Amino acid sequence: MSLTRYTLRQFEAFVTVAELLNFGASAERMGLTAQAVSQLVAELETLLGFRLFDRTTRRVELSSGGRDFLPSAKSVLHHLNGADSVADDVRNRASGVVRIGAPLVLASAVVPSAIRDFVLQRPKIAVRIRDLPVDSLIDAVVTGDVDLAVGPDRPVSSDVLSETLFDSPWVLWCAATHPLATQRKVRWEDLRDHALVAAGRDHEISVSLMHRSAPEGSRIMPVHVVDNISTAMGIASQGLAATLAPAYVGVMAQSFGLVMKRVVEPEVIRKVCLYRSKIRQPTTATEGFAMHLSEWLPRWAGQRSQGAIRQKGEARP
Repeated sequence: MSLTRYTLRQFEAFVTVAELLNFGASAERMGLTAQAVSQLVAELETLLGFRLFDRTTRRVELSSGGRDFLPSAKSVLHHLNGADSVADDVRNRASGVVRIGAPLVLASAVVPSAIRDFVLQRPKIAVRIRDLPVDSLIDAVVTGDVDLAVGPDRPVSSDVLSETLFDSPWVLWCAATHPLATQRKVRWEDLRDHALVAAGRDHEISVSLMHRSAPEGSRIMPVHVVDNISTAMGIASQGLAATLAPAYVGVMAQSFGLVMKRVVEPEVIRKVCLYRSKIRQPTTATEGFAMHLSEWLPRWAGQRSQGAIRQKGEARP
């Protein structure tokens, strides 16, 4: 017998009547008439070749064949409901695991907030964060160690797609007691007379080669290089040196009591990008979280920028 001869409505009617033992109540639950429910059960009985219920004018009871068939009918509906739920998850990118790589500040103080907002709408998706050095972000995407990466702009190969999320200017972070803290703006040449600590090789390169055309003796060189930006901030908070970093690290720098100073002539902009593989097919969960980050992070950066402008205005005499 071909399975296509059965209908879901027939199975649903049978299981509902088996639970309620009343055609009128079953019809109300299914949003049908009692006659329609009775017809669905009769059709199923004809296809099966045996009675499902023993019916009298006063009561409805499962027949022996109905009792034997009921577990299978429930199993069919259970698996179909499960399949429908999975299909809904796929349509709405609502299930799966996403691995995202990000450098320390973004991984600890920004991305978790983005995940929190995302899983409120997609609770079946698990997002795992890997905190990675900036230098390792692209390689992690290429090798498949992460599905997505977010961080400062880096050169990418033809295998990686880069999407700019927001711009963040390079700024100076220093203690409130630092000599440069009283200046409204800081020029690059002003930094040559002050000790700088750089975080990681990425920052070291960015700082030391910022002015490649500068004479050998006047290039800006960090006096100390540490692995993590939090360490550089700790050193700066004690007035031992200042550090250069994109403005977005303010989400962490302010907890160290550091003051942000724009560095101009010229102002150097750092882009924060979303990276993903071009050669691996992303899961629907990965696509969903990528879309969320593409909207969430620019909005977060805009709010941070507006907040900084308001604070600056309130600080003026």
